Amino acid sequence: MVWTLRDGPLTIGIVPRETRTARVNALKQASDLAHSCGVKAVHTHCGFIPENPNDELYSEVVAAIKEVAGYCRNNGQTFLCETGQESPITLLRAMTDTGLDNIAVNLDVANLILYGKGEPVGALDVLGPRVRGMHAKDGLYPTDPYGLGEEVPIGSGRVRFPEVIAKLQALSYAGPITIEREIAGAKQEADLRASKQYLEGLIARSYV
Repeated sequence: MVWTLRDGPLTIGIVPRETRTARVNALKQASDLAHSCGVKAVHTHCGFIPENPNDELYSEVVAAIKEVAGYCRNNGQTFLCETGQESPITLLRAMTDTGLDNIAVNLDVANLILYGKGEPVGALDVLGPRVRGMHAKDGLYPTDPYGLGEEVPIGSGRVRFPEVIAKLQALSYAGPITIEREIAGAKQEADLRASKQYLEGLIARSYV
């Protein structure tokens, strides 16, 4: 998988036809492994789901999502679609068109910005009731038309975390918040610790 705006549509998730069958099978294997461990959810990036619901590729992707989610359902699991490569309304449309009730959202608040597909406060207006997981990271909008935006430490990017946390509280969200910092080394650990402290402060003020 190539995480760019040029090659991502050709390589990421279950959208590309050339790798779709293998990816669907791998997700089914992941579901079986999770089931054997007592894990109740499986999540992934589905890929660059077409915005146009009349696109032939769109119906193919919906069918693939339905196949994976149906398999997870038989294993007693929720299938989570992580935000990023598609707009929030496109993701909502695809989930709705599967007709299944065990498909939900892992809201990666920075991915929406990094891919130039939206921002998380507005995304919660669209997807809020379906959010079952959240990745907390921060980022900047892309300026290279073929590259992603830059990931930055939480609190220094364009994610409006106070509004995100307040909106999650209004939605009675009680799921996990998983901090991500996609670098390595001592700075990663320092940024993770600072992010934890920052988010705990916001949660304490909003969840009263």
